[in-house]
Amino acid sequence: MLRGSCCCGAVGFEVSQPPSMMATCHCTRCRKVGAATFVFVVRENFRLVAGEDAIAIYMPEDGYRYTRSFCSKCGSALGEIGGNGESFPIPANCFDDPLDLSVRFHEFVAEKPDWLPICDQAKQFDRHPVSN
Repeated sequence: MLRGSCCCGAVGFEVSQPPSMMATCHCTRCRKVGAATFVFVVRENFRLVAGEDAIAIYMPEDGYRYTRSFCSKCGSALGEIGGNGESFPIPANCFDDPLDLSVRFHEFVAEKPDWLPICDQAKQFDRHPVSN
């Protein structure tokens, strides 16, 4: 069981199985919400244990796939825990327990700023991997 939460602890969750993979998104949107490195979680393995009423949702703009969830109290980015997909991204930094994963790919590298070097050998995609 892996536990996670927002910064203030109002939103808490558990994941019964380890996430399937970790990736880093370099799009302007993910960078601005502070959720660039994320893991994919299977919905049936996810359980919200606190704070459903504290989750705020930001809908995606054209060209982006996922909604974004935030804690309405502290502003922590929570990925798509408020969505309804079979699997969904959660920022890796939301996990309270250690994750035994490394970045598998980088997406939206075409939007990456020059000041942010990629320092691993993971695959790179100019946009979302399914659109390349």
